[in-house]
Amino acid sequence: MDRHTVALVLLCAGTAALLLSAVGLAVLPGPYLRLHALSPGATLGAPLVALALAVDTGPGRAAVKLLVIGLLLAAGGTVTTMAVGHATARAETTQEGDR
Repeated sequence: MDRHTVALVLLCAGTAALLLSAVGLAVLPGPYLRLHALSPGATLGAPLVALALAVDTGPGRAAVKLLVIGLLLAAGGTVTTMAVGHATARAETTQEGDR
């Protein structure tokens, strides 16, 4: 299996994760279910696409840069998901206190 085939498989997997997350965002009701649907896209889909690009690029500085971007996307997706969930919970608590 050459590197272009591996890159294509990784790209298809990442794109599928992103598309499924987008469908979940459009279909699911409520902010917590939507957030749960977006989490795999942010933490898995985008890093898989970056990994596919790094594999297709081949060894070198460009591949290392793409891998660093993928790691930042994976970590940033997790942190963003937690921050949005915390902000949503805080906003709901504030709205309940106003009643």
